[in-house]
Amino acid sequence: MRCPFCGHEDTQVKDSRPTEDNTAIRRRRYCPSCGARFTTFERIQLRELTVIKKNGQRAPFDRDKLARSIAIATRKRPVDPERVERLINSIVRRLESAGESEVTSEMIGELVMEGLNAIDSVAYVRFASVYRNFREAKDFEDFVGKLGANVRDE
Repeated sequence: MRCPFCGHEDTQVKDSRPTEDNTAIRRRRYCPSCGARFTTFERIQLRELTVIKKNGQRAPFDRDKLARSIAIATRKRPVDPERVERLINSIVRRLESAGESEVTSEMIGELVMEGLNAIDSVAYVRFASVYRNFREAKDFEDFVGKLGANVRDE
């Protein structure tokens, strides 16, 4: 593994252990060249996924991009980072086990919204505002109104 700090080709693993949900191996690494320490994660990848975007473009699925979008939605919210990690792992597992090598961005967006709705309603609305492309305050009012109606119906 290349050192992210100095680019040295050969780093050493100092400690390996499974993550709390046993979906990855966490490795603490050390660079003998510059002395830096860093962490890597090793995960099972069932298949290469390709995302079909709304405009028809195809792009490789990027777990880190998914994590960044969820992090933006949950920023400054009282959400346990472990719960967010479990959500990300769950979404990736569902996509990989769906049996298709190509998934639509809409499918990913709906899975994220479903997961965020269960975790934090504010994060859910934040994500929806970008995903559903809210243009004005009325869009928020309509969405939150529907959200409130769904809660009352249950």
